[in-house]
Amino acid sequence: MPTSESAHTFQVDLRGLVDLLSHHLYSSPRVYLRELLQNAVDAITARQAAAPGSPATITVRTGETLTVTDTGIGLTEADVHRFLATIGRSSKRSADGSLDGSGLDAARGDFIGQFGIGLLACFVVADEITVLSRSAADPAAPAVEWRGHSDGRYTIRTLPASAVPEPGTTVRLTPRADNAEWTTPQQVVSLARHYGGLLRYEVTVVGPHGETHQVNETPPWEQTHRSPLARREAMAAYGRHLFDFTPLDSIELDLPAAGLRGVAYVLPTAMSPAQRAGHRVHLKGMLLTDQAPELLPEWAFFVRCVVDTTSLRPTASREALYEDGTLSAVRDALGERIRDWLTGLAASDPSLLHRFIDTHHLAVKALARYDDELLRIVLPWLPFETTDGNVTLEEFARAHPTVLVTRSVEEFRQVAPIASAAGLGVVNGGYTYDRDLVHRLPEIRPGTAVTDLDPATVTAHLDAVDPSAELRAAAFLAVARETISVHDCDVVLRDFQPVTAPALLLDNREARHERTRSSLAADSDGLWADILGSLREETPRAQLVLNHLNPLVRQAITIAERGLAVTTAEALYGQALLLSRRPLRASESALLNRAFIGLLTHAMHTGTAVPGSEPRKEL
Repeated sequence: MPTSESAHTFQVDLRGLVDLLSHHLYSSPRVYLRELLQNAVDAITARQAAAPGSPATITVRTGETLTVTDTGIGLTEADVHRFLATIGRSSKRSADGSLDGSGLDAARGDFIGQFGIGLLACFVVADEITVLSRSAADPAAPAVEWRGHSDGRYTIRTLPASAVPEPGTTVRLTPRADNAEWTTPQQVVSLARHYGGLLRYEVTVVGPHGETHQVNETPPWEQTHRSPLARREAMAAYGRHLFDFTPLDSIELDLPAAGLRGVAYVLPTAMSPAQRAGHRVHLKGMLLTDQAPELLPEWAFFVRCVVDTTSLRPTASREALYEDGTLSAVRDALGERIRDWLTGLAASDPSLLHRFIDTHHLAVKALARYDDELLRIVLPWLPFETTDGNVTLEEFARAHPTVLVTRSVEEFRQVAPIASAAGLGVVNGGYTYDRDLVHRLPEIRPGTAVTDLDPATVTAHLDAVDPSAELRAAAFLAVARETISVHDCDVVLRDFQPVTAPALLLDNREARHERTRSSLAADSDGLWADILGSLREETPRAQLVLNHLNPLVRQAITIAERGLAVTTAEALYGQALLLSRRPLRASESALLNRAFIGLLTHAMHTGTAVPGSEPRKEL
């Protein structure tokens, strides 16, 4: 039998589509006014392209109903059938992407809307929409009225010319009670300023009592100023108005190839690199979003931008930027502009550079790691935590031709007091980016040596004790080494400053890794324990360095009774652990408790004073 084929058209449930728009595509019902303004702007743009010098105004009237009137190109009855009654078809384009028969293809780049769904956003706040329009392209065509309902019904009728005296379009909404808050006079003025503040055509909101509000203005980067200082002050004032902070500085942004202009404002307070700033992006004057972190590279988290562009593409909801090659190129170009500003500060305004680095040194360190020119300029200015305090590398390197850098904050905490007393120059490399940057110091400052700190380096700068003193302490040291060896730690006796430090725990990353491996092996069985055992390495053990100059240690090494010697050794090891400021393992916490309980028990039951304390007086 011959087969038959028939063509059908998709049916659209308008109520379901409106629900989709309001709950999934658009972030809030407030976008309805943006869509109305956008359609009005595009209609005026089309008329300006056909007849330059035509009226170019948009008037929003509030009251029981809300109307938006534009002096744009208008619609004929045929246009109404094609564009208002067909979801997804835009009057700004045809099926092949060109303007649909209007002959205005040259102006297409000036249109904001491209998707043909804008008017549907109005059904989010109203059940009925009325459109009155008269075409400027066909003056002989009658005025037309389109009345649509949220259930999908619509009616069209033609009207006499007197009903719409001038070409243009008026959209009237009757708000629903559940969304009436979005159409109050105060809210409409606020939304109009929010979305249309930079539109190129005059936008006026008229209140229910005839009061008027001019909502848009010319941005400062498009204004003429009497001097560079006046321009800079105008930029800063605009930033205070938009973002409610006084910027450290304003960076003008101008990318003619991308049709982008605007300002980047340097934040006056520090921000976390993980907290990327939101930027205000206007598309041909209409606000697209005020939360666009993707506009700038991640490292530029210390600025907030406001820009107006003609080339970046919006998503279908027109509330975010579409990620494509153009956005990537713009992001790189804006990052280069901010980098140029930063590198130029060293020559143009050193005091501002100091203030900026004091606030945003983490951002500068992130950028300098990958930018040789910036590294050369700013590295000497960057502050680092060192054994000489928080100082710049330039200042630190002048005092210490050999710069030692730790791999972690814990290592720095362990050695800082002793290294400082021994005259060693140590930089804390445990913070983000710091170790990498310190190791690049010789590129900027030839003759400076940078090396990672090893515990043996510190030990080598500690004075050996007198042989006779070592001999007198031999018995205690033997017990201490036996007691502390279970923690993969050796015990040595040295003379070092400050005298107030009884013990120093010298530990490195390899030794800690080996202890972790050993601990896992002890807690495992079978094949996994064998695997961990095969990974054992002969790495330097940690060292508990007892300070022979300290009174507590001098008394401890005279202890002859084994039980008290064991307890004292554990107490000294526990005190050194606490001074290292690293997190304690469960076994180390238990050791501390056991040591102090042991000392208290010994003192209470024997009447013997705790080492290092005053003898107890009898009553």
